[in-house]
Amino acid sequence: MSAASKQLLCSLTADEVKTWVAAHGAPAFRASQILDWIYKKRIITPNLMSNLPPDLRLALSEDFICVSSVIESEVAAGDGTSKLLLRLRDGEAVEMVIIPAPDRMTFCLSTQVGCPVQCRFCASGADGLVRNLDAGEMVEQFFHGCAKIGGLPDNVVFMGIGEGLLNFGNLEKAIRLLCDSEYVGFGARRITVSTSGFVPGMRQLADLGRQVNLAVSLHAADDATRAALIPDKLRYPIREILDACEYYREKTGRMITFEYTLIDGINDKSGDAEKLAAIAKRMHAKVNLIPYNQTTADFHRPPDKVIRNFQAILERCDIQVTLRMEKGSKVSAACGQLRAKHASGEHSKQE
Repeated sequence: MSAASKQLLCSLTADEVKTWVAAHGAPAFRASQILDWIYKKRIITPNLMSNLPPDLRLALSEDFICVSSVIESEVAAGDGTSKLLLRLRDGEAVEMVIIPAPDRMTFCLSTQVGCPVQCRFCASGADGLVRNLDAGEMVEQFFHGCAKIGGLPDNVVFMGIGEGLLNFGNLEKAIRLLCDSEYVGFGARRITVSTSGFVPGMRQLADLGRQVNLAVSLHAADDATRAALIPDKLRYPIREILDACEYYREKTGRMITFEYTLIDGINDKSGDAEKLAAIAKRMHAKVNLIPYNQTTADFHRPPDKVIRNFQAILERCDIQVTLRMEKGSKVSAACGQLRAKHASGEHSKQE
């Protein structure tokens, strides 16, 4: 079997493992052992699967891609945030971020190499979409993070590189492998999927019926301002996005979060805050304000006074609002910055 046609070990379903075990003439209980190694112990090197016979370990290593990514570099900030640049089997690279807080540990995972949305202020989509990640590559990011912290995180956010809802089949499978009890068994309510507002994908995600959280990167409270930030090809009218949000809430019962990147002179005026408050109130949504982390000379972070005023207006309107702590500001923390350095041959060495 050629390497290109091999499946990743950490993308196997229970049925696929059972079928493979039967095809190799092994007892049925070996399937449970293999699944336990992969998803409970997060071991994807067959030689370490000590309760399997040597011939079965060898067959696993020959029939599947067991480790498809390596940590190319790691950069850490004084606040504990750590960004991993992962080199994939085809030489491409993606990022995942380990984000600690006093009461929780969060992993931020990527869903694509590059991004087709190409928001004008974002480094992730500067070169467009290179390819989708498959489900196993997403799960393997999770495993890299678990190995770093020595256990499971408290939360997982699919907010890294890419628009996950444009890679829906692989994203859905990755969520299933993380959440279902026969695999990792991670709570669905501790997973958040971020989207730029891709309406068909929002509705697809709602139809899964899983209790995952949805975060919509709104970034503007009116279509004209949003058009200045997000190119036409994948931008939906705010009205359609809000209709999809209502559908999601009805299907899942989960509160929507609006992600709002504050950009100096673009979307940070008092009037913008009042319009955003009206939208959030109508949708019973919370707002996550994100001061811009500069990746291009065309956009800038607002002054602190402007940021605090924007937050205060939302709070006066009784909107649940958080101001994102600027984690990892010294480690190219904005999505895509570390990958861009890698692509240009300037990637950081491990610190």
